[in-house]
Amino acid sequence: MASDWSLRGTYFETCNCEALCPCMLLSPPTNEDCTVLIGWHIDRGRHEDVALDGLNVAMAVHSPGHMAEVKWRAALYLDERASAEQRDALTAILSGQAGGHPAVLASHVGEIVGVSNVAMEFKSEGRRHSLTIPGIAEAAIEAVEGRGGDTKVENHMLAIAPGYPATVARAQKLSYDDHGFSWELSGTSGASSPFAYQGG
Repeated sequence: MASDWSLRGTYFETCNCEALCPCMLLSPPTNEDCTVLIGWHIDRGRHEDVALDGLNVAMAVHSPGHMAEVKWRAALYLDERASAEQRDALTAILSGQAGGHPAVLASHVGEIVGVSNVAMEFKSEGRRHSLTIPGIAEAAIEAVEGRGGDTKVENHMLAIAPGYPATVARAQKLSYDDHGFSWELSGTSGASSPFAYQGG
């Protein structure tokens, strides 16, 4: 059921496809499947009367084929600094239960393999973004320079942050080990942008 909420901040993602990730354009992944780690830092957010400012969230996704044609398996990671009320709010939003764009993303998910409360560090430093979940995940990307600035993609179909151009990036590192998945990659695709979601 939709509820009154909003989130605004910065997101980034990195996956096993070559840059630029063809999944953004609803093309098949570079490899037979897609493994992607997504991180969000919430600058300002609320769910009803629960404030969500300053929290981080991450999601690991495995798509066993074309991302627009098969169901994904996903694991959700919530900032351990969140209170019980904040965790409930973030779970409702990111699982799609609260409506808005996360519900569109959640419609692709066939199975949530786990929801965990973890220590999480999200950094944005100019053209670089990174996310660390100790013992589970480490990811870092850097924007791909184009002519006169960073390379960007607008109005792509499979968008984590619709309404914002995605800055194309390349992964300096992507490692993940949890829920039976183990990824260790570098030099692959990444993207980042502001994001703004709302329901109600």
